[in-house]
Formats: sequence, structure tokens, C-alpha cells
Amino acid sequence: MGHPTRHDTDHDDSDHHHEHAHRRGLGGFMISLVSPHDHGAHSGERVLEATSDGIRAVALSLAVLAATAGVELVVALLSHSVALLADTIHNFADALTAVPLALAFRMGRRPPTRRYTYGFGRAEDIAGVAIVAMIATSTAVAAYEAVNRLLHPHAISGAGWVMAAGGVGFLGNELVAVYRVRVGRRIGSAALVADGMHARSDGFTSLAVVVGAVAVEAGAARADPIVGLVITAAVTVVLAGATRTIYRRLMDSVDPTLIDQVERVLAEVPGVDGVDAVRIRWVGHELRAEIQISSDPRLSLVEAHAIAEEAHHRLLHEVSRLAEAAIHTNPSGSPGHDSPGYHDVVAHHFSLNADHAPGRSPESESP
Repeated sequence: MGHPTRHDTDHDDSDHHHEHAHRRGLGGFMISLVSPHDHGAHSGERVLEATSDGIRAVALSLAVLAATAGVELVVALLSHSVALLADTIHNFADALTAVPLALAFRMGRRPPTRRYTYGFGRAEDIAGVAIVAMIATSTAVAAYEAVNRLLHPHAISGAGWVMAAGGVGFLGNELVAVYRVRVGRRIGSAALVADGMHARSDGFTSLAVVVGAVAVEAGAARADPIVGLVITAAVTVVLAGATRTIYRRLMDSVDPTLIDQVERVLAEVPGVDGVDAVRIRWVGHELRAEIQISSDPRLSLVEAHAIAEEAHHRLLHEVSRLAEAAIHTNPSGSPGHDSPGYHDVVAHHFSLNADHAPGRSPESESP
């Protein structure tokens, strides 16, 4: 039976590219070109490094979005533009999502305890729920303001300033989006990626503000609140996507191609006769796996253990952001708990669910 160890590498749900460099940024990349890959490094240090990257991304994003929203708020109050006000509300809400994310990343640094044996990485998923709630709240407020202005028209002033503020909003949000998504995917944080996509949607709604101001200058008086409603509709789409992402994390969903990758790696390990079951889940921005393989029943305990360790080692190399894997070895000819002989003692506990074990069913993930 393989002994669980920890290893942290880069992985994205849809991109299983392996990156050997443990250091981040340009400096880390340059070091990795001349420094050998160190498998003896403490994975705890790598986890802390990833968490620090997340906290840094949150802090810088907060500063940029707060400055952007501040500029937009001043212009919105002076120009009475409801479209710009809606965009400002979204930007302030996006900035405020930094608070639960920062708390989650800091909480995730705490070591496991006898009560929380998997650590505190799930705090990121709770932060994701808070982010979704903030997006929903800001969307509702912006929609109310847009409808109210549509029913009670009010001319805007300083359309040129509104256009400039919309441009500032786009640049600020796009910079934050690129940074958050890049860091979120690198460290495996669904909450940070969702927050980055929220910022990107706000960037495009800022461009909509510019379009609305141009339309108002051309004589379309109601263009401003109409653009406000368009902004609200666009963010609603983002809200649906963010909700789906966080829901899947909370339900321990992974990309099915990740299971395929793990099975493929295990099948190539000498001495592994079959892959009986694979279970993988995200805990924060780390992957943890529970795996069953089968080997020749005539092997000694030491030999079977060596095969499991080799399988574990290859997985840690080839599956990005896999932090821990527990590998159990079954004697060949006993693919599941429902087979006679080797698992008779516990067979009655698993016979009802054996046919639905992950890795043994072709059914696709849903929803």
C-alpha cells in the first residue's frame, strides 16, 4: 500500500500541463533553467508559496479596483449617469470580494488538526460562495437603478468625462482579470479564477458605458439606462458561470479528463495489472486522490509496496497540483469489493455501490 506524501505542482481543470519549476514569476523561471528539479523540497513550503501568490493577487487587485471605482464614482455623481453608476457598483463589489478571499487564503495556511484532518483549504470554496452572493447583490442593485432611471429619465452631463471614466474602468478591470485568472489557474484556486472572470465582465460593461455616452451625445436620451440594463444582463451571465464553478468545487467535481490521465499514468507502471478505482477531489487549490490498483497476488508485501510507490511517484510528476495520493493494492483477480475471496470480510458493505465506483463506469460527469 502506498504511503501518502505531499507534492504541489501546477494544474488546470482543462489543462494538465506539468510545470517543474517550483518558483514563481520570471525569476523563478530563470532559476529553473539552471537548477535541477528538487523532489526533496518540502511541499509545505510550496503550498505556502501558492497561498502567498493568492494573497498577493487579492491585495493588488483590491488596490487597482478601489482606485478605478473611486474615479468612476466621482464622475457618476457629477454626470448623473446611471450606466456609469451601475458599473461603479459592480467594481466596488468586485473589490470587496478581496476580503473573503484574503481571509480564505490566510485560513488555508493553518496546518491540519485532529478535527480538520484535511486542513482548511475548503475555506476558498466558502469564499467563492461569498463572491457569488456579492455579485448577485450588486447585480440586483444595478438593475434597480437602471429600471428606476428608465421610468424616470434624467439627463446626464459631461458625456466626455463619462467616456473617459468608462475607459478607466475597462483598463483597470482587464488588468485585474488577467492577473487574477493567471494566478488562480496557476495555484488551482477556483474562487480566484471566478473572481477574475467577474472582473473581466466588468471591464466589458465599462466599454458599454462608453457606448451609452456616445449614444446620449447623438441624441438618444434613454440610451444611458438601457446600457445599465445591458450591463446587468451581462453580469447575470457571469454570475451563472461563477455559481456553476463554485457548485462543482463544493460537490467534489473534477474534469473527467483528469481521471483519464491518472488511469493512463497508472496503466504504464510496471507491475500494475489494473486500475480498479480512482477518486480525486479538490481541497482548496490542491488535489487529493484515493486510488486502488491490482498486482500479482504472489508478490511479497515489500514488492507490492514498491509498485504502489512507483505509481505514486509517477502521478506526482505527471498530475499537476496533486498534493496527496493514497494508493491501495488489490491482488489481481479481485477488481472490487464484490468479488469473492480477498474481500469477503467487507464485501457486504460495498456490494450495492461497487458497479458505480469512479473509474469503473463510462458515465459522464453531471450536471
